Amino acid sequence: MTEENKTYIMNLTVADVPWHRLTTAYGRGTDFPTYFKTLWEMNDLDAVKSALYALTTNMEHQSTLWHGTPFGVIFMSRILIEALNKSQQNPIANFLADELLDFFSCILQCYHDGDEMEHADPLPFFSDMLKEEYLWSEEYDEEEDEMRYEEDEVFPDDLFYSFYYYSWQAVLAYRSALEKEVSEKFAPKITAILAVL
Repeated sequence: MTEENKTYIMNLTVADVPWHRLTTAYGRGTDFPTYFKTLWEMNDLDAVKSALYALTTNMEHQSTLWHGTPFGVIFMSRILIEALNKSQQNPIANFLADELLDFFSCILQCYHDGDEMEHADPLPFFSDMLKEEYLWSEEYDEEEDEMRYEEDEVFPDDLFYSFYYYSWQAVLAYRSALEKEVSEKFAPKITAILAVL
């Protein structure tokens, strides 16, 4: 991982990302900031379950990752570390940490499966994925988006592979925090994630 990409990942804020212009499995990432806030607060189990479901199903579908996925993984990584830190005192955090570890295992499997196939090189920098040429329209129009999906090259090859490559990088950036986790309950899942990072 380059220092520039790691610095970008560690310093990115939710407000820096034009979520409404990033594709997901079921539309755009417009509501991602609200879902992240719900997960971060960890104070309402039903709300956490609902937000987690919305995020995970939009970020990964049938092993396909989307434009919103690598950016989402950055904030989900931070939420995971927070949930692990609070897991012994907060049962909602305990639940969330367990679920997020499963989700990251899925994301990393998607990356490794994609990496084994022939693919383009990723874009040089994580931030390149937010270049104007790659963003979708400012206003969401479901019909217009569906028409765009019918194009032969809806995502340039290097951009598409970047969805996978930088999702992996977004988890990798938090490797040291995962390595410090000492919870016996989560040790097997964390060990499995570290093994494929």
